[in-house]
Amino acid sequence: MNTSIVVQNLKCGGCANTITTKLSTITNISNLQIDLDQSKLSFNYLNEGDLLQVKEKLKQLGYPTIEDSNSSISKAKSFVSCATGKLSK
Repeated sequence: MNTSIVVQNLKCGGCANTITTKLSTITNISNLQIDLDQSKLSFNYLNEGDLLQVKEKLKQLGYPTIEDSNSSISKAKSFVSCATGKLSK
């Protein structure tokens, strides 16, 4: 199955690098593409559990989906994730 989800706090290539690196470790997730202009992730997955894992990992990294709340803590986490992504390029 293929899906696209809109995430919050996605600002730059550092953010995209962190998201790609972390989501690529989830089994059954493939063909991950990130559209920075629309803050959208597109990817393939096998079952609903895989999709839930992606959403949970995004929330842990500070990039909640558009349906989730975007607290100050999420924004701070995304700042750190972004910086980490820039350093590991």
